[in-house]
Amino acid sequence: MIEQSGATQAAARRVFHSKVDTIRPTYGFDDVSLAPGTDTVEPADVDLTQTFCGIDLAIPILASAMDAVVDARLAGELARLGGLAVLNLEGVQARYEDPDEILARIASAADDEVHDLLAEAYQRPIREDLITARLEAIHAAGAKAAVAATPGAARRFGPFCAEHGADLFLVQSQVSSARHLATDYDPLSLAEFTRYMPIPVAVGNTTNAEAAFALMEQGAAAVFVGVGPGAACTTREVLGIGVPQITAISDVAAARDAFQAETGRYVPLVADGGMRRGGELAKAVAAGADVLMIGSPLARAEEAPGRGMNWGMAAPSPTLPRGTRIKVGTTGSLERILLGPARVTDGSENLIGALRQSMAALGARTIREMQGVEMVYAPSVGTEGKSWQRAR
Repeated sequence: MIEQSGATQAAARRVFHSKVDTIRPTYGFDDVSLAPGTDTVEPADVDLTQTFCGIDLAIPILASAMDAVVDARLAGELARLGGLAVLNLEGVQARYEDPDEILARIASAADDEVHDLLAEAYQRPIREDLITARLEAIHAAGAKAAVAATPGAARRFGPFCAEHGADLFLVQSQVSSARHLATDYDPLSLAEFTRYMPIPVAVGNTTNAEAAFALMEQGAAAVFVGVGPGAACTTREVLGIGVPQITAISDVAAARDAFQAETGRYVPLVADGGMRRGGELAKAVAAGADVLMIGSPLARAEEAPGRGMNWGMAAPSPTLPRGTRIKVGTTGSLERILLGPARVTDGSENLIGALRQSMAALGARTIREMQGVEMVYAPSVGTEGKSWQRAR
């Protein structure tokens, strides 16, 4: 019998803990599918209406606060169709009296020149008189005025926008937390901000249930979910952070439901980014979203100011851009993209019709009922039996 040395015996008792041993599986839109149940309903009986932060919506669609997506014209058209557009307070609409010229330059710039042009274009100061003008133009177009700013700008522009007619203020950052630590400045206190703002304050973005719950405790009227899923966003590549949207939405939905159970207050969840086809909208709602914020699909509309282009909100950063300009093309009217009729078979047109049809096939009459349908892990759902399609 071989006697073990003290070192060998000690080694046998060691337990090594590796981070990869506890990696949590997470899921994106392509990883899951929605499973039919026992009931179906007529598509005409599906009710998509809701009140979001005091604003009535006929369809659960928000247009992203991106300069290539939202201006007063698109806000008015989206309101006519039943949705809500969010204006970027730190974009060209608040920096240029006539933003069309700079938008045209950005859209037509060569790929190797566009970053420098973006960085230069967004150096112009934000003007309060232009913010007032845009709020008035959005209202004149028949829409509610929802606006967005980063936490650093929210303290300055929040009360101003509320005073000049804004209906909803979104504090939006790359990653929102309930407690931001800084040594060189006094960070925005969300609890204080929501308390003195006379209009609803929504907050984004997060992917974390505990962070979302804390944001709700501090008065958030809605919580936006998504870090890096957008087509024009490069946060995941540049910073290496992000959680696939199905998992992120589901985690934050759990926090929303727990918060409602404890307080009686329901805080809507907005899935922000990563959706371009009807099936992805349906999966986002099934994962727990109440409202869907989309950017690049709407940048393809004839009414969009980006002229067939889209770029991320952090793309103008002169030092570390976390967004890029992408060509999405102009495919038709906003009405065709959202309500059809579709001229393509890939699900990128008549998004609301697809959502309505999906809900009907799953027996869900309302958004809340859709949040209760069965979701299954199905990584092969997009390829099973589709070899002829892939060969086209």
